[in-house]
Amino acid sequence: MREKVLIKGAGEHSSGTAHRLFRCGFRVVMTDLAWPTAVRRKVSFCSAIFEREIVVERIRGVGYTLEEAELLSSFGWHHIPVFVDPECRIKDMWTPDVIIDGRILKKNLGNSVGDAPLVIGFGPGLVAGKDVDFVVETNRGHDLGRIIEDGCAEPDTGVPGPSAGITRERVLRSPADGTLQVKRELGDVVSAGDVIGTVAGRAISAAIGGVVRGLAFPGSPVIVDQKIGDVDPRGDPSFCHTLSDKTRTISGAALEIILSFFDRR
Repeated sequence: MREKVLIKGAGEHSSGTAHRLFRCGFRVVMTDLAWPTAVRRKVSFCSAIFEREIVVERIRGVGYTLEEAELLSSFGWHHIPVFVDPECRIKDMWTPDVIIDGRILKKNLGNSVGDAPLVIGFGPGLVAGKDVDFVVETNRGHDLGRIIEDGCAEPDTGVPGPSAGITRERVLRSPADGTLQVKRELGDVVSAGDVIGTVAGRAISAAIGGVVRGLAFPGSPVIVDQKIGDVDPRGDPSFCHTLSDKTRTISGAALEIILSFFDRR
C-alpha cells in the first residue's frame, strides 16, 4: 500500500479524488459533517454516514464513528472509511502523509502548510505556499485542474458552471432557514414548475425541465439561499450515478501532485 491520504469533506469532488487514489493503492480516509451538505449523493461517499455504506463506481465507502478510529491501525483497506469528524481530529490520531481539503469552502478553515508532509487544497480561498502546499483550480474552463504552486485559484464567480448552456436556473436553493423536506428523488424527471421539496413550508420549484441530479439529504438543516440540489437539463438519469468530467479532472491533478511530490522525495 502507498501513503496515507486524509481527505476533508466527502462530497462530489472529494469523493472522486478518493475514488481515484484508492484505486491507485493509496490508503484513503475521509471526514465530513454529521449533516453533510453534498447534493450529488449517489457519487458522494458522505452518503455512508446515513446509509452505513455506498458504492460509487464499484468502490465502497463505509461510515464510522470517530470512536472507531483505532481500527485504522489494523484496517484491511477493502473500502474507504468515512468518519463524522468536522474538526478533523483524526489527523492527530492517524498522522497522514497527505491531507487534501476538498470541501471547496472558498476560504481557509483549519489548513496550514506543515499539517502533513503534503497539503493540497481545492478551489478559491486557499493560498498555495501558505495555507496549503498546492491548490487545484476548480473553475470550469481552460484552467480547470491546473496545479498552482504559488498563489490562489480563480475567485469564486458565484455562477454555476453551464450544463447544456444553462447556469443559475439549474440550481435549487433553499427559500428560508429550516429543515429540508423532499418531494422528489434523485433521478426523477421533472418539468419547470414542479415542486422538488419544501423548507419552512415554502416550496422549492424547478426552474427548468430535466433530471434531478443533485438533492441534499432529506431532513437536512439548511439556511436561506443554500444550494440544496440541481436539475440536469440533459435529461439522462444515469448521470446521477457516475463521476463527472470536472471531478475526474480535479482528481487527476491531485494524483499528479502526490506522485510527483513523493517521487522527488
